[in-house]
Amino acid sequence: MERHQTIRAYSAGGVVFRLVPQDLRQNKGITDQEHYTGAPVEVALVGRSHPGIWALPKGTPRSGETFEQVALREVQEETGLAVRLIAYVGSISYFFIRDKVRFQKQVRHYLFEAIGGDTALHDSEYDRVEWFSFSEAARRLTYQNEANILYQAEEILERWLQDQQKVGKN
Repeated sequence: MERHQTIRAYSAGGVVFRLVPQDLRQNKGITDQEHYTGAPVEVALVGRSHPGIWALPKGTPRSGETFEQVALREVQEETGLAVRLIAYVGSISYFFIRDKVRFQKQVRHYLFEAIGGDTALHDSEYDRVEWFSFSEAARRLTYQNEANILYQAEEILERWLQDQQKVGKN
């Protein structure tokens, strides 16, 4: 029986959200169910038209980078958006085999707020970057473990937005 060498690999990425501007709310038909503390929220997914994949942005570390730095860089490159780190969300692990080598991959995910940039400026790794409500993004994600990260990010975001609202009222 042939045994595969197992290599541990790491990457990082995240869930990018934006508060939908007032002028876009009616155009998108956003319902009250999509509102958090009075503001509708959308998340950015990266995709490939062929073979029809939707994913959270993520990538591989460069020498000397922390997980947070990897996530920030990869999210910005793959989405074209300027973002700021809000919180750690969680990690997922999975296995795959490439060239008879078995990889155990761990991906650490962070929550990011889009603060600028444009999805049209994304790199060539994916051919699509689009905004979706949390519920639509969860339906579109190709991998269930990423949908689970999205649900965790949604809970963290709700708490964070509530805290921001309290701070704003003081």
